[in-house]
Amino acid sequence: MFKCNILTLFPGMIRPYTEESICKRAIEAGLVEIDLIDFRDYTLDKHRRVDDTPYGGGAGMLIAPQSVASCFDDIMSRQEGKKVLNIYMSASGRTFDQSLSKELAGYDELNILCGHYEGVDQRVIDEYIDMEISIGDYILTGGELAAMVVVDSVIRHIPDVLGNSESTSEESFGEDGLLEYPQYTRPPVFHGREVPEVLMSGHHANIRKWQREQAILKTMKVRPDMIKKARLTPREMAELNREKEDREGKKDS
Repeated sequence: MFKCNILTLFPGMIRPYTEESICKRAIEAGLVEIDLIDFRDYTLDKHRRVDDTPYGGGAGMLIAPQSVASCFDDIMSRQEGKKVLNIYMSASGRTFDQSLSKELAGYDELNILCGHYEGVDQRVIDEYIDMEISIGDYILTGGELAAMVVVDSVIRHIPDVLGNSESTSEESFGEDGLLEYPQYTRPPVFHGREVPEVLMSGHHANIRKWQREQAILKTMKVRPDMIKKARLTPREMAELNREKEDREGKKDS
């Protein structure tokens, strides 16, 4: 079973996520375990304080090392023999993407530290953290929301969580590095807009061809940066180049 231990001062922020949708079903099926650990419970301070003023000055407070270190020590004492990664959610970390999501799914357990205030004492990071991860170039109040993003993405790669082995390979950022093709359901006409005829033809080869073409076109339009890394056949690349030339020609005319 895949397990995530989330070290946080605010487990109540994350708990509702574990009680809904795919995450809840994965937990109930025994495929995933998520343990929310309040590292304030490990503080030796009689007032249960976990933060202090930073040396050298500066605005805000910093999470002191003792409670976090004691929490990590306790968790790691029960993980002997397992493939474990200690993560710190940080704006200065490695940018989270689908490739990293798949990589993290290969571990037995993830220990994810959520910072708050002005962050965490560097000595904790140096001693315990294997990888710092960022979900984007912006600042959040704490690491809880970022941790939920990581967990939600990672558990999708755990076998049987989605119930369909093709789900993760066909969606955006899948094996071919393309965005997902447009999808439609009933009714066949809505607000005057019709479902593409090929999708209702029953001709599976033509449908797959259309879906592939649309995925390439959508990626080129919305995320042209991804096209350079996408897995395209020589024929698809040639057609894509012609499409680009046609568009550039229309702009110049």
